[in-house]
Amino acid sequence: MKILLNLVINALIVMVLAYILPGVTVDGFFAALVTALVIAFVGAFIGPILFWLTLPLNVLTLGLFTFVLMALLVQLASFIVPGFNVEGFWPSLIFAIVISLVSVPFNPKAD
Repeated sequence: MKILLNLVINALIVMVLAYILPGVTVDGFFAALVTALVIAFVGAFIGPILFWLTLPLNVLTLGLFTFVLMALLVQLASFIVPGFNVEGFWPSLIFAIVISLVSVPFNPKAD
């Protein structure tokens, strides 16, 4: 039940960010829900592999390259989900940072 609640909260955050940020569009709640699901899967499965592969660059930039990787993962989600579009690197970077910061207090803690 908590996973479903997290997914719905993240979908609402995606819809709000698409409304606020220029260059980010979402076609509706279902597209936002699929986007939240794809971002979760991409972040859970592909993200750690990319972070390990780019660890030297991440250490060299004092962790700032993590934001670039997050933006690339959002671009990948934009490519996968038909109703979600992010136009360019900077909107995807801002989207990734804001969704990371905003989703933390809204998601319930794990037991």
